[in-house]
Amino acid sequence: MQISVYGRQFGPHFNEFAGRLFARLREENINASVYGPFHDFLINKAGIDPGPCNRFSSHSDLDRSSNFVFTIGGDGTILETISIVRDTEIPVLGFNSGMLGFLASISGNDIDNAIDAIISGRYSIEKRGLLQLHSSIKAFGEFDCALNEFTIQKKDSTMITIKAWLNDHFLNSYWADGLIISTPTGSTAYSLSVGGPLLTPDTGAIIISPIAPHNLTVRPMVVPDNNTVRLRITSSRKDFLLSMDYRNTLVPADTEIVIKKAGFDISLVRLENQNFYTTLRNKLMWGADKRNRH
Repeated sequence: MQISVYGRQFGPHFNEFAGRLFARLREENINASVYGPFHDFLINKAGIDPGPCNRFSSHSDLDRSSNFVFTIGGDGTILETISIVRDTEIPVLGFNSGMLGFLASISGNDIDNAIDAIISGRYSIEKRGLLQLHSSIKAFGEFDCALNEFTIQKKDSTMITIKAWLNDHFLNSYWADGLIISTPTGSTAYSLSVGGPLLTPDTGAIIISPIAPHNLTVRPMVVPDNNTVRLRITSSRKDFLLSMDYRNTLVPADTEIVIKKAGFDISLVRLENQNFYTTLRNKLMWGADKRNRH
């Protein structure tokens, strides 16, 4: 088996768990390839020896023979990993060294169980759709796909007006601080914080969620993901902030933004006894009541 590992720096609290992960890979004779900067962090700062392994630095030198890509970090780490995995269809499994973790759901205490499940095949693969940006400018370089969302926002205290079309049908002029165009995966992220709905990952939909709209009757909207969302910004300012998952850039105000469903999916690993609903209950503490604690 071949595993590629991508990660972010983590605190000392996770050193023992990360060390255990690489120890298990060696014990099971699993070949590892590690993201270069993360490899340096493991050795020089965390004091962890990942063992004999190759290094990779980008999508171009990712080992295509990898059976899985393991991530060590949080949900943001998985979002970064997407730009490396892209359309290779290599399944991604996230080990959570942070706190919340909707996507990176494997805790340090579950590392041994996760490795056992991977080896014995006790897992399933979830396909997650992405959104792709189409514009006259290459705002995010050669990879312009979002697993969570695209966000248009004002860059100062002045509201902006965002005109939106679905295919060729005019939808609305949003007078607001911004607009979030989200995937079902992103429904538990930024869209949720502005009152957007929760969608199961297999829902074929796009969520359009305004940020602090001036008109209180304007609410989040769910549309089929075969729609093309076209946006144009009207503002007295010369530019606005455009975000794609964890990246952002300033874009000239006259730029037309077109967002469509991407032509490929990302594969996420789901271990046995895990599903979207248990994740919601655990991460959002549904049903938790301090009155039941003694």
